[in-house]
Amino acid sequence: MSDNQVQNEPAAPEVEAAPAPEPATARILKAELGSELLQVSETFGDLAILLRPGALVAAARLCRDHPELQYDFLMDVAAMDYLGREPRFEVVYNLYSLRFKHRVRLRVQIPESDPTVDSLYPLWPAADWFEREAWDLMGIKFRGHPRLVRILTHSEFVGHALRKDYHPAERHRLSRTYDLFTEDQVTAPPPEA
Repeated sequence: MSDNQVQNEPAAPEVEAAPAPEPATARILKAELGSELLQVSETFGDLAILLRPGALVAAARLCRDHPELQYDFLMDVAAMDYLGREPRFEVVYNLYSLRFKHRVRLRVQIPESDPTVDSLYPLWPAADWFEREAWDLMGIKFRGHPRLVRILTHSEFVGHALRKDYHPAERHRLSRTYDLFTEDQVTAPPPEA
């Protein structure tokens, strides 16, 4: 058979692939939360769900407790600053199911005027330090967190060092020497920025 004969053969009919089934996490959260779920996206097999901030705790509880989901591991909490966009901040909770080996990112967007979201500490105590880090470096307040104090900067630090409008040349020197292990430093409330 010559090359011309191979090239002239009719092409096989294109078969449209069936759409991939909706992930169980998206299906269950949509059914339970309805319009509180704003967007579902999947990139390279990673599921991300954008929620209204008021629905975060309910969505997280469903993810943890629903028998088809069982997200029992809070991997991380991240905060992003989109300076110039409103809402300016986004908080992302990365969850993983050890049983089913799947993951999801629960995302909420919060405004600069009130960068507050409910804490997931009551559901996952591991959220303690993650949320404290987001408070310290980005200024995100976590309503209901038992001890929202600075974790990476000192107690006299002013502002939040990872915000895009924080000037890197700013310096905040301590006014006195602190004993790192005294109770007043561990439980001191966060300074207002």
